[in-house]
Amino acid sequence: MQYFPAIKITLFFASLIPLCRLIWLGIFNQLGTNPIEVVTHSTGEWTLIFLMLTLSITPLRQLSGLAWLIKLRRMVGLYAFFYASLHFITYIWLDQFFDVAAIIKDVIKRPFITVGFAAFILLIPLAVTSTNTMLKKLGGKRWQKLHRLVYLIAILGVLHFWWLVKKDITEPLIYAVILFVLLGYRLVKWRQKAS
Repeated sequence: MQYFPAIKITLFFASLIPLCRLIWLGIFNQLGTNPIEVVTHSTGEWTLIFLMLTLSITPLRQLSGLAWLIKLRRMVGLYAFFYASLHFITYIWLDQFFDVAAIIKDVIKRPFITVGFAAFILLIPLAVTSTNTMLKKLGGKRWQKLHRLVYLIAILGVLHFWWLVKKDITEPLIYAVILFVLLGYRLVKWRQKAS
């Protein structure tokens, strides 16, 4: 497809807009009374958005017949890891000031931190093995099995957000419904293949 490079470049730069917005707001002191909370929530939410986009690519490709969409999945997935890393760094640096004892206590004591931490740890091997070289080293089947962890990561991400919110669960519920549809689609396709 002749327009694919332009689409890929546009998506690459568009994916940086949330970060640029945060930097802009930070420079002009527009992050409100609790800037750390704003940065933490923003990077966390964009992690979820990119996870959902990553999971959307296969169904969109299959339903639309646009095979080139699959070539965007790696980049979108790496952006999910990028925003998850920013989310994690904000927590351990700006929120906890690298206090290892406090972080460990937080991970043990607060379930939403526990599942969020687990989701981030599980994302690391997916990011590390996202290259063509790693795909060849692992072999297609093993690579595919490893990258199915994204389903568990997305579930943990939604759970992390759900448990974080104390009153209005509207936003995490939206993500939960989207994830249910995306995983439900895969389950239906898997059962069709199996039968």
